[in-house]
Amino acid sequence: MLRKAIIPLGGLGTRLYPLTADTSKAMVRFLNRPLIEWMISSLARQGLREVYLAVSGFNNYIPLIDYMGGGERIAFTLRMEPDIFRVRYMPNITSLGNAHAVKVVMEYYGINEPVLVLQGDTVARLDVLSIWVSHFEKASFMSVGLKELEPWKDVSMYGVADVDEEFWIRRFVEKPKTAPPSRFINTGVYVLSPQFLEFFKTSVGQQLLRTGQMDFGRHVIPTLLEHGYKISGFPVSDYWFDIGTPETYMEAVFFVLRNISLDDLGVTSSYKGARMQGRTPESRRLHAELIERDKSGEISFEGDILLGRHISIGSGTRISNSVIDHYTILGNDVNVENSIIMDRGVIGSGTVIRDSIIGRHVSIGHNCEIIGSVIGNGVEISNGVKCIGSKIWPHMKISEKAEVYNAVSQQSALT
Repeated sequence: MLRKAIIPLGGLGTRLYPLTADTSKAMVRFLNRPLIEWMISSLARQGLREVYLAVSGFNNYIPLIDYMGGGERIAFTLRMEPDIFRVRYMPNITSLGNAHAVKVVMEYYGINEPVLVLQGDTVARLDVLSIWVSHFEKASFMSVGLKELEPWKDVSMYGVADVDEEFWIRRFVEKPKTAPPSRFINTGVYVLSPQFLEFFKTSVGQQLLRTGQMDFGRHVIPTLLEHGYKISGFPVSDYWFDIGTPETYMEAVFFVLRNISLDDLGVTSSYKGARMQGRTPESRRLHAELIERDKSGEISFEGDILLGRHISIGSGTRISNSVIDHYTILGNDVNVENSIIMDRGVIGSGTVIRDSIIGRHVSIGHNCEIIGSVIGNGVEISNGVKCIGSKIWPHMKISEKAEVYNAVSQQSALT
């Protein structure tokens, strides 16, 4: 059985800017907790007992170790006994790619058993036992999770596998420019045999190391196949998302919200489509109050909603198909539709937020319109602002009654 997992965490997450301009992609809020916590909690529930975060870069390492520590938070949340579950970290070595990061971790910690590898920007429902059985029964050198991409999506954005009738991988093409060999894409979920490290002692593996060609999809998997190593695929038939852009981030948030259990969401009260988090007596009192206010028509909940702990909602406010994170304050007559507001936001009265993502600790004034926009952490937006189809970098300030259309702003102020 798989007991250990390695999660490479590197890069700047530029496609998800401005949400990742000042933080690790793994720490972006996802349904009111960090993205990485979703992944690690799922693994722990399925019996994995050690997760290694192969972290590189200041923005990745600092927030991760401050939040995750040695795994105590996960163990407490899942009601595990002390010392049952651990989170460990890659030593301070600059990695040459995700495969190199995995190699460093396996060598440093002396891992000589099969390991599960996942990417740090993935949201997926994985059946770890089925993955292990597939790998074990085929006696694969390496197994790769493959997802059949929907017909309307662009396969050229992914690594694509050519597989035979038994799901052995014959060929692997990273982001094919011409006709792809199939619609089975690489999910970045792997099982590695202990012999994985032996490959890098061969002349071929040494050449990859010397030339810095240490990305699984672009370099290592194609090279292994060329030299006769047995690599099998296993189907990822449930949901899987690569959180690469604000668009895919929002798609994943609302899909998971609608398809995950209340317990997995940390929800203790639900009413119509509104799911409410918080277990304390104060939280339960707030839930009852919000339900009564909706029933009386003072506020309105419509569609699928997630409401975090210790939030405040003013009179006349309408929330539809949205996520409101912990400690957020919504003034009177606010309209939030198809949007995500991360923790500790303050939204002034009369403001409309539609089809947008609002980062952490954002302050938005009265009578603003935020439509189709992504607002970075710590942004301050004054009264009467219109922000349409724009991306605003963290800690910017937008002056009163400014109109911002289709902008990508990294300025210190907008007027």
